[in-house]
Amino acid sequence: MSTSTIHDIGYRHYDGRRSGRAYVLRSLFVHNLRAAYGLGRPARAKVMPFLLAAIMLLPAAGSVAVFAVTKQEDALMRYSSYAPLLQVIIAIFLATQAPVLASRELRFHVVPLYFSRPVGHLDFVLAKIAAMTSALFALMAVPVTVLYVGGLVTKAPDSADQLGRYLAAIVGCALFALVLGAIGMVVAAFTPRRGFGVAAVIAVFMLSSTFVLIVQGIAEEQTNFTLSGWAGLFAPFNLVDIVQVRLLGAEKSSVQVAPGVAGGAVALALCAVIVLGSVAVLYRRFRKAGLS
Repeated sequence: MSTSTIHDIGYRHYDGRRSGRAYVLRSLFVHNLRAAYGLGRPARAKVMPFLLAAIMLLPAAGSVAVFAVTKQEDALMRYSSYAPLLQVIIAIFLATQAPVLASRELRFHVVPLYFSRPVGHLDFVLAKIAAMTSALFALMAVPVTVLYVGGLVTKAPDSADQLGRYLAAIVGCALFALVLGAIGMVVAAFTPRRGFGVAAVIAVFMLSSTFVLIVQGIAEEQTNFTLSGWAGLFAPFNLVDIVQVRLLGAEKSSVQVAPGVAGGAVALALCAVIVLGSVAVLYRRFRKAGLS
């Protein structure tokens, strides 16, 4: 006959204070934000995000240096134009880092482990989108701040006007980050392999921009500048630029933008639809993965 032994391994119930939903959200947000810049990961994971961040800073530093020497106001880059002018760098950052946040758990089938704990599906999605948005906002807002501070230090004229333009540009950076981050996260979430995710995100931005440029070129050849302006709604960078120009008083970076305040209102509403729709799609995506 076999004998059985019962071992007391000392498990006890936890009776302390529980941190609650806010702590879970904050922990998920910080974890994903660190992952976006490769923090807490191997050195090779830090190369691309920090290299792209350095490239984003170079035009701002160069612009301030030229202004310090020449004292010509035109030497300072326009705050609101910074993101549209460097949209290729921003798109590459998003394409390389969105799969890290959106598809890594899907690729390794660990999403059910998150939801085995008291983590809500919506909280999980919101934390990821907030982290991607914050990473993109830092990428764009830091160079714009360097431009502003550099202009003040080198005594740019009309400081009050510069402050207004700077604050409007910061709002624009936040909107760029929110819209671009939402789109990139959705695309990456449906391409679990990182290489495919990078290619898919780049393709979305390239194809949308190319389509808009073609439509605008045809419309302008026919002197239909109104149609050319409205066509910008179908490219993410142009879409946010319309909001900056029509609602935030910025100078336009695109060739044509949708006319009037109505154009800005439509563009802002479309931005809201994109963000809310992305949250809904990601919610369904991760909820389905959490049940598998």
